[in-house]
Amino acid sequence: MLSTEWSLGSVIWAMIVFFFWFMAIWIFITVFADIFRRRDLSGAAKAGWIILIFVVPFLGAIIYMIARPKMTDQDREDMMRMQEAERRVSGYSPADEVAKLSKLRDEGKITPEEYEEMKKRAMMQI
Repeated sequence: MLSTEWSLGSVIWAMIVFFFWFMAIWIFITVFADIFRRRDLSGAAKAGWIILIFVVPFLGAIIYMIARPKMTDQDREDMMRMQEAERRVSGYSPADEVAKLSKLRDEGKITPEEYEEMKKRAMMQI
């Protein structure tokens, strides 16, 4: 008869193993998604990275994460798009910001120079 007793140590060990398998799968999905999403890589470069990751999975993923540029133009564009979407959702309006600034200037809480500087910054966030 087979015994299916689980000791506390074997349960903890199983949880640790599951965690690391889950993290490995997550890393591979993220790396594959990043490779296919990038526009600065040619098709051959993408194929090369995929082959490297299939041949030596963990080493290939680590090499890719080290070799990948910190911030690409595509990443900057994506960040700008996300910030613009957040502004639209949050209801940010440069006109409202300028109106608030002009009220502060009229009340004497900020100088005209500060007003102009803050107005430029508000208008640049469009």
